[in-house]
Amino acid sequence: MIFGPEEGHFALALACVLALAQFIIPLRGAARRDRRLIAMAPLLAISQLVALALSFFCLVWSAVHDDFSVQNVAANSSIAKPLLYKITGTWGNHEGSVLLWTLILGLCGAAVAAFGRNLPAILRARALAVLGGVSAGFQLFCLLTSDPFARVWPVPPDGQGMNPLLQDPGLAFHPPILYTGYVGFAVPFSFAVAALLEGRVDAAWGRWVRPWAVAAWCFLTCGIALGSWWSYYVLGWGGYWFWDPVENASLIPWLTGTALVHSAIVVEKREGLKIWTVLLAIATFSFSLSGTFLVRSGILNSVHAFANDPARGVFILGLLAIVIGGSLLLFAWRAPSLMAGGLFAPLSREGSLVLNNILLCSICAVVVTGTMYPPFMQLLFGKTISVGKPFFDATTIPLTLPLFGAMAIGTLLPWKRAHLRPLLRKLRFAALIATIALGIACWTLSGLLPILCAVGAVWVIAGSVTDLWLRLGVPAGSFSHSLARARSLPRSAFGAALAHIGVGVTVLGLCGMSQARHAIVEVKPGAVETLAGYQWKLLGVHEAQGPNYHALIADIEISRQGHVVTVMHPSKRDFASQHQTTTEVSIRTNLLWDLYTVIGDRHGSGADATYVLRLHYNPLAPWMWLGGLIMAIGGALSLSDRRLRVGAARRTARMNEDVVSS
Repeated sequence: MIFGPEEGHFALALACVLALAQFIIPLRGAARRDRRLIAMAPLLAISQLVALALSFFCLVWSAVHDDFSVQNVAANSSIAKPLLYKITGTWGNHEGSVLLWTLILGLCGAAVAAFGRNLPAILRARALAVLGGVSAGFQLFCLLTSDPFARVWPVPPDGQGMNPLLQDPGLAFHPPILYTGYVGFAVPFSFAVAALLEGRVDAAWGRWVRPWAVAAWCFLTCGIALGSWWSYYVLGWGGYWFWDPVENASLIPWLTGTALVHSAIVVEKREGLKIWTVLLAIATFSFSLSGTFLVRSGILNSVHAFANDPARGVFILGLLAIVIGGSLLLFAWRAPSLMAGGLFAPLSREGSLVLNNILLCSICAVVVTGTMYPPFMQLLFGKTISVGKPFFDATTIPLTLPLFGAMAIGTLLPWKRAHLRPLLRKLRFAALIATIALGIACWTLSGLLPILCAVGAVWVIAGSVTDLWLRLGVPAGSFSHSLARARSLPRSAFGAALAHIGVGVTVLGLCGMSQARHAIVEVKPGAVETLAGYQWKLLGVHEAQGPNYHALIADIEISRQGHVVTVMHPSKRDFASQHQTTTEVSIRTNLLWDLYTVIGDRHGSGADATYVLRLHYNPLAPWMWLGGLIMAIGGALSLSDRRLRVGAARRTARMNEDVVSS
């Protein structure tokens, strides 16, 4: 077989050797200023990607062709499983997910090699070396503790099948996008380590780091949003965020990554916050790696956890100690030698970005504390405690509200120094809209925190619109003048405004969901229940046969004031091979609310049979994920700005080349 398990294992081993070479050779070349060794870094990065892609393709090939001699395929697939889930199931397990992780990390290295041609040669070589070292660590983890190509004998006639909860199209998108966000922050991390080795951080460095940070942030935002949506429609109880430890493990690097994106702006524009930005780059990727450890070590109990093997946990812990500990030691050694940036007044754009960073990192500290406190208490004192939604709501929301205030104000402030009176004049429109929103929120929402958050969200949206309004010169000029200014305005300005608007839309969705109504009823066919002004009628229940499951499907008619709104068809699926049962929800949305139905257990038989139904009315639920999409579009729009996308000063690159040649 051309693409068999042995070929995949060999390709993975070859990739590990190439990664080690990518780690050693460029570092030696940079230390000796050897042009030939430095020039090998991009070639090694691209070669490593080719080997990793071949290895991953071999695993997919084995799954598609039902090669049950591969333990990974035998444990996670079956003959009856649809082709789509045979492919996506490749990364729906521990071994496959780690291989996907390394593949994306290799892709990041190849991207730096391909798109970093304008970077100084030594900086690029050192950054690629760091990426190679991290990649080699994860590939060794695959080869030594999590071999995706391990054989099983005797070969079973059929596999055990896949977790039914993972047999969903969401598996095709959520893990790859989320992992790309995680791994993407390895690039700013590598630039930070390279800058520490070089002993220099300047505006050009900030311009090089910022696009990679924004790209990783976009992917991580989409990954978190997709995961929330997946939980919403798959788990069957309407939950979108449960403050699960693994959910928190994705939120933590998102918070520090958001701070990194904003602090990199200060480095680029004003050469300020240089040391802090380097630390944020290290911390963000460190949190990404820590999340990987938590998911795969068995320390945290979670529905998202992949593995509970202590040996794997010890290996990852050792890798974390080397990567995180080594980078922090390097930071402690070299950071004091970095020159401080320019001075600025507290009331300035720099000051607002500093406040933004302080609040984001404070929220991050709270989430880290709430996530890690239970396992540490269990480890040290043997006490089992839980930290859930009440704690996180009570601690994060008071920090989020002033963050909303800073978001609307920050973009309106000039660099270096601002004056209060002109600022207040600019914010009159936003303040008026927020005041109107306060009245509407008090009328429609119950609870102080939802009201305050809704007003804060509207304030953010109004502030972002005001910023664009003033940048376009709408109050003072004609339409043609505003159109001309719009064409000349950097895309990053529109992107930043869109990202802030997306935050506001998401928060409004969360506020709406705080007013959701639901009911759990047990009814016979023909019975009618009333919820949120709608009549929910169970028309009947019938059975159907799927490719590898048996389904019980309900027909539920929903009407309002005598008019039929929709007929929904939730189902309950029984997977005989896995001896598991799942629920398939039915959702009707108009972007202002969701009607959400679930069918549960059947009691009795024949004409006396009753069925448990879960009925939900979720106002503004789609806005939670629409806001995430708007945020990601805003980030992508910023990346499309040529000034942000190219950025690197070619003069600096030429100067570095002269140093190398000398």
